Amino acid sequence: MRLKKASLAGAFFVSVLCAWPVQALCPAPSGLPVVGVQRVVDGDTLKLVDGRSVRLIGINAPELAHHGRNTEAFAEAARSRLQALVNESGGRVSLQLGREPRDHYGRALAHAYDRQGQNLEARLLEEGLGYLVAVAPNTALVACQQAAERVARAAGLGLWRNSVLQTPGQLVAGGFALVAARVTRVERNRGGVWLEVDGPLVLHIAPKSLEQFDWASLQNLAGRNIQARGWVIDRSQRGSVKKGQARWMLPLTAAAMLEVLP
Repeated sequence: MRLKKASLAGAFFVSVLCAWPVQALCPAPSGLPVVGVQRVVDGDTLKLVDGRSVRLIGINAPELAHHGRNTEAFAEAARSRLQALVNESGGRVSLQLGREPRDHYGRALAHAYDRQGQNLEARLLEEGLGYLVAVAPNTALVACQQAAERVARAAGLGLWRNSVLQTPGQLVAGGFALVAARVTRVERNRGGVWLEVDGPLVLHIAPKSLEQFDWASLQNLAGRNIQARGWVIDRSQRGSVKKGQARWMLPLTAAAMLEVLP
């Protein structure tokens, strides 16, 4: 779902008012290595002077144009804001590597802090320039990042200026999405836990991720309205959709990616 670009004038002032309460939840550990930043690739990726690429943990910023896709709303704003934060820190940041230190692209996975000890992911989230994401085992700052996102969401900043929620029936392509739906069935088997919803979508918790969830709570989701976020997969392109199965699958990687609605 594309969003219209909107002024970020109010984002700075709300961020100033709310930054310290949020940042108190994610203080920088002492003794972190300080590194130079060669360039800001996009709103969640840095290129360091030592040649490493760093994917910031806990935030998914809008995508710049690539692979035939257009630039998403607020993607340029997110990159520009991250560049400004790096510049304000003298072009150097402190890095805390995640428990899982690399992704499947070979990028380092890390939290970044400015010279004042403020977490950069939280700064972007509280200005509405990215979505919280949680991928176990790199979930140490989830509480801080959830609080930051709530600031932007409550104030309607950036990405939250318009509704970003979709129903399963509105999905037209794979990629990151926030989906609202009603759970119709909960099933557990050797492949993990499957949450079927009222539409062409199934939520999947892989066996390796089950320890991130409370099974009793999952069992009670049938009939409840939920909001889920993550990277939607089009199973029809893989030829793995059997008759009666949902076309779309959304893997859940941590409990923070699933919210039960009133």
